[in-house]
Amino acid sequence: EVASGHNMSGHHHHHKHRREETTFDGSNYVKVEHIKVQGLDKTKNDFVVHQCKDLFNAATFKDVILSCQEVKQKLEQANIFKTVSVLIDTSKGPGVGKDGLDVIFKVKEGRRYSASAHTAIGNNEGSLVLGGKVGNVFGRAERLSLEYSRGSRQSTGYNLTFSKPVFNELSKRLTVQGFKSSGEYLLSSFREIGRGAYVDYTFPGPLGLQSLRWEGVWRELSCLTRASSFPVREQCGHSLKSSLKHIFARDTRDEPVCPSRGYLVKLSQEFAGYTGGDVKFVKGEGELQLNQYLFWDIVFSCSLQGGLMKAMDGNQARINDRFFLGGPTDVRGFNFRGIGPQDSGNFLGAESYWAAGVHLYSPLPFNPGKGRWGDLFRMHAFANAGNLCNVNLDNPNFPDQLRKLQENVRWSYGAGMLLRIGRVARFELNYCIPKAAQPTDSIVSGVQFGVGVSFL
Repeated sequence: EVASGHNMSGHHHHHKHRREETTFDGSNYVKVEHIKVQGLDKTKNDFVVHQCKDLFNAATFKDVILSCQEVKQKLEQANIFKTVSVLIDTSKGPGVGKDGLDVIFKVKEGRRYSASAHTAIGNNEGSLVLGGKVGNVFGRAERLSLEYSRGSRQSTGYNLTFSKPVFNELSKRLTVQGFKSSGEYLLSSFREIGRGAYVDYTFPGPLGLQSLRWEGVWRELSCLTRASSFPVREQCGHSLKSSLKHIFARDTRDEPVCPSRGYLVKLSQEFAGYTGGDVKFVKGEGELQLNQYLFWDIVFSCSLQGGLMKAMDGNQARINDRFFLGGPTDVRGFNFRGIGPQDSGNFLGAESYWAAGVHLYSPLPFNPGKGRWGDLFRMHAFANAGNLCNVNLDNPNFPDQLRKLQENVRWSYGAGMLLRIGRVARFELNYCIPKAAQPTDSIVSGVQFGVGVSFL
């Protein structure tokens, strides 16, 4: 007999004189006769119907319970309801069999308008973000948001973003954004201002999450000082980039910031100049991360990243499209973007790179605060390596060009402590020992700290 305490926020009601007719062992065949949703205000019926329709396929009482749980999770995932509860009752009325059930969802819509002030963390930078949001704009889980951000490295930006589920499917989302951003890159001695828009469609594929994006951006580069080198000066001015980008990601990690098991595979391809603009290149990047729990809360992790690009207009790629390497979030023991070709102290980036790292994570010594604040901290020992250089993909001797990536490899090792900031970012304080570097690299020997959302 089913009690009311199954793993949902719901109850099963039956009447005393029908007790025998409504006694189930979970495998009894039942039929969902009606689904009712109570408490809708701005939300459209067709959106809710789409989330609930699979309930009619439930054939046993156990199926009904599981399907109700899935629907409840979908409605909560839409981020438009403050509360969602479920009620399962026997059906009544003419033409209803004794195995008929009614499922009633009781919802309470959340506030549509909200304002916020919070801090956000990007790689090696923290930002103050002010914004406002309108939820459930047209009644189908659409979101409209306006944000302004100011970063710790003189970056500023604002954006207006609209996103909506595609065909009422919460796992498929269309996003349109208009933005303006500016940032300063001290070691490269230039400032960039970008004004543009993008359209992004994200959807689940058979192997992982897929994303298709078009982006158009008008970019303005200027020198930070009068001492900026000539290769930086000749890049200054305006450019218009229009690109198509595809991203594939398969992530089985138990959490993104300090995973203890699982893996991440991420591949991206970008094609610029084929939909307009005066910037033309092809770029590909890949990332692989493996995590393995060992014993005593000790975790072994290894990661590999790489990228390759080619300018298609016969020139070298522009400095704001090239790859950069170095810093506390990738090859530790070097300054942020402080590896690779440079001129007069200004780092210029390059058209190919690779980076690899191995880590051994452990709890704090003697496990203070275990199960509480102590779980936010981890100790780790690491070794990182990488290289950044230009390769000539037009050269018929292609393997020799790629061999450049094996020359002058930079590597470092060290140990430190990290602090998990929620489930989105982490802070690292490390002691780094660079073991192989070029005379022109900008190294950090000793204490280095960094904050970011993704780490090598």
